[in-house]
Amino acid sequence: MVLAAACVKAPPESTTSTTSSSTTAAAGGPVRIGFSMDTLKEERWQRDKMLVEKHAKEVGADLDIQVANGDDAVQTQQAENMLAKGDQVLIVAPHNGVIAASIVDAAHRKGVPVIAYDRLIRDSDVDLYISHQVEKIGEMQADYALKHVPKGNYVLIGGSPTDFNALLLRKGQMNVLKPAVDRGDIKIISDQFAREWKAEEALRITEDALTRTGNKIAAIVASNDGTAGGAISALEAAGLAGKVLVTGQDAQKDAMQRIVKGTQTMTIFKPIKPLADGAVDAAMKLARKQPVSAPDKINNGKKDVPAILLEPIAVDKNNVDVTIKDGYHTHADVYGQ
Repeated sequence: MVLAAACVKAPPESTTSTTSSSTTAAAGGPVRIGFSMDTLKEERWQRDKMLVEKHAKEVGADLDIQVANGDDAVQTQQAENMLAKGDQVLIVAPHNGVIAASIVDAAHRKGVPVIAYDRLIRDSDVDLYISHQVEKIGEMQADYALKHVPKGNYVLIGGSPTDFNALLLRKGQMNVLKPAVDRGDIKIISDQFAREWKAEEALRITEDALTRTGNKIAAIVASNDGTAGGAISALEAAGLAGKVLVTGQDAQKDAMQRIVKGTQTMTIFKPIKPLADGAVDAAMKLARKQPVSAPDKINNGKKDVPAILLEPIAVDKNNVDVTIKDGYHTHADVYGQ
């Protein structure tokens, strides 16, 4: 990643097709925003949807949300439908960051800009990427684990290999862990990715690691709270819940409750409101052919994509109230009734 200030400009309008909605947006009329989502199965994505809807209403945009339920063909078709309906800018949270490049190509053929939301779209001319500092999140997870458990057997559980974020997280984790591996302080006894970020995949990976080591695991670097939950289910069955460090990400309600209980050690809190608001605000500007300030860049295999990368927060039992103060959770969400 290269830190450099940049301004994003929308792609030129198509010379083969024209839409009155594009002219209306440029003139200051209502903007039609298409929000293509991979899934709503996890709590955090339900929050994204709600907050994008809320801010779009606040700024007077017409919002078109489609959810693909983890199906690449469905997501591609839904995006084509959005373009056919005259959506002037697409916000895409891709299921598969490589396959979603076709969505960018289709949008650009119609002069429609595309914002990659939370997950990078690979090998494409995508206009803007807005997310949290994903590689740094991986570094934060690993750094926390090493500081609290500097020696012993480690299990690494990644997310879906089709999600580029899962690869960035692993890169960040290994930036921190490799020197400890090289010193012989820790041994990575399992380094796997959980298909579709599924908890049951993490459960299986953890059970296998426990069997192979005779229950001798010091830390589990789980890449998100869903996989952390699966790993903790395996630890509970082995009578080890609370005795093995477990990381996470997303500050889900169940994860916060596990942290209070002591079975999950930490998570990474990524405030969603700045992400949702930033994506909608950028979409409005791109649709109106106005420049968007993007202070960061990240290479997607084809180009250095202008990026807005937000700061994450590490949360453990000492600062769980940060999510309550932010309004992300209520006191009852975290501590129970």
